[in-house]
Amino acid sequence: MEESQVAAIDEFHTQLSTNNSSPLVGKLKKLLYKCMLIGVNDGRYFLGVFHCIDKQGNIILQEAVEYRITSRSVPGLADQRCLGLILIPAACRSSCHVDCSIEEKMSLLSLS
Repeated sequence: MEESQVAAIDEFHTQLSTNNSSPLVGKLKKLLYKCMLIGVNDGRYFLGVFHCIDKQGNIILQEAVEYRITSRSVPGLADQRCLGLILIPAACRSSCHVDCSIEEKMSLLSLS
């Protein structure tokens, strides 16, 4: 997902905190167990299986692997380590990409 989709997820968790019966919950449930790549402010990326999002917008990934760029002169060179179950705070998230079909991506754009 790109910046507009990150904003849509942020809008979702704002609405979720005020209305638990929102139809947006159903849309977000479609993301469960999808492969998700999340970038954080310090340049690291986390690849894992989307497990849940809380009312504050924190995302929990299962089977997460951390990727850290080690050399800017050699593209694609990154250190990695397996982490397992992790929580990524909403304040640290800079990007969010989901492995899904074009139709699912278009429906995510309408979260807000």
